Amino acid sequence: MPIPATLPSATRLWIRNPQAAFTANSLDASAGLVVSGGTIVEVLAAGQQPAEPCDGTFEAGNHVLLPGLINTHHHFYQTLTRAWEPVTNAPLFPWLQNLYPVWARLTPRDLELATTVALAELLLSGCTTAADHHYLFPAGLEGAIDIQVQGVRRLGMRATLTRGSMTLGTDAGGLPPQSTVQAPEVVLEDSARLVDLYHERGDDAVIQIALAPCSPFSVTKEIMAESAALAERLDVRLHTHLAETLDEEDFCRQMFGLRTVDYLDSVGWLTDRTWLGHGIHFSDAEIARLGAAGTAVAHCPTSNMRLASGTARVVELEDAGVPVGLGVDGSASNDASNMILETRQALYLQRLKYGADVPVERALGWATRGSAAVLGRSGLGQLAPGMQADLALFRLDDLRFSGSHDPIAALLLCAADRADRVMVGGQWRVVDGQIPGLDVPGLIAEHSAAARRLVND
Repeated sequence: MPIPATLPSATRLWIRNPQAAFTANSLDASAGLVVSGGTIVEVLAAGQQPAEPCDGTFEAGNHVLLPGLINTHHHFYQTLTRAWEPVTNAPLFPWLQNLYPVWARLTPRDLELATTVALAELLLSGCTTAADHHYLFPAGLEGAIDIQVQGVRRLGMRATLTRGSMTLGTDAGGLPPQSTVQAPEVVLEDSARLVDLYHERGDDAVIQIALAPCSPFSVTKEIMAESAALAERLDVRLHTHLAETLDEEDFCRQMFGLRTVDYLDSVGWLTDRTWLGHGIHFSDAEIARLGAAGTAVAHCPTSNMRLASGTARVVELEDAGVPVGLGVDGSASNDASNMILETRQALYLQRLKYGADVPVERALGWATRGSAAVLGRSGLGQLAPGMQADLALFRLDDLRFSGSHDPIAALLLCAADRADRVMVGGQWRVVDGQIPGLDVPGLIAEHSAAARRLVND
């Protein structure tokens, strides 16, 4: 059953006088904001009062207030294979080749548990919207996206769930085993079904569906082109992995005779409908082409470090006009689903590349307004009137914050890892650092048992 809502939608609530507020724009929210009917109706500068009486007040003097963080790239199912010893020291291709046979044994209950764990962990880290890239549909798991829809609704979050696919197996020169490959007509038919059944439009959309052939080394050019045509006809977004490793670049040259961005263009994906997972190995000219097209990138710093894939040129991408957001990636290449820590990693990795003057606020912008742009969600990612009331509030009273001076900087520099309060669409979904109604110990026990069975079968 769904987690209960904790605030009537008609209530006019003043979130009052936060310790600090990051709005992801130029607005001053020193006196807080007013939420009503699921949206932000007022943002109050220092000394201001609400224009109309409020039904309630939340005193935020001990909290740092942010827009809800937005995760643009994940694989929920991978929470079942975190820190698995055979791949702890492997780069991407051997990592995948060892894990594909394990993931092929997923059951519907496995996916339900994995999805719940990933969403709960994200929510507790201040994340209110998540994009998941699910491309595994072994026999018995044909309803994978349907399972994920129910998980998102139960936790009261928002999600872009991408109907992934793998159509190029080992028999045809691809990387995944044949048992994980689907026929193109099955992929396209199910994609259309999911869009028709679940895709919502508008700023308050809870579930959106996107089409997401997995990667150049696991799908054919035909399914890429056919997915692009279907996405245009249904007016939904496109997602895939691209330019994650040099191995992938070599594969594209050998299989298709093209570099990755040329490949993307050849199949009709070089558009503002597309966002790419990772986007590390681009030339200057390719960055310019992506920017001109408005093609977006989900930067996944922890995964890129864990697999030694490389460092995305995020500042140059963004400066060229590429929308840039953050993704935690799957919990078998990051091994955590924590958006505030991912933002810290993004800050530090980009400072390592570009220098210490990359601002804290720029990294927070990638996790909020930038990620909203990547997913095409214009109503999310900022604190402003008319935006959805998706909020994350963090306390700075742990030992790790003692002695800190700038509350916004302290979130990242002192390694905040858990939100105290999280609101989605005007409803409190995390209260006092807990998800009301979720049996976390029971979830951990069953999820851990499923993880052990999966790797030992």
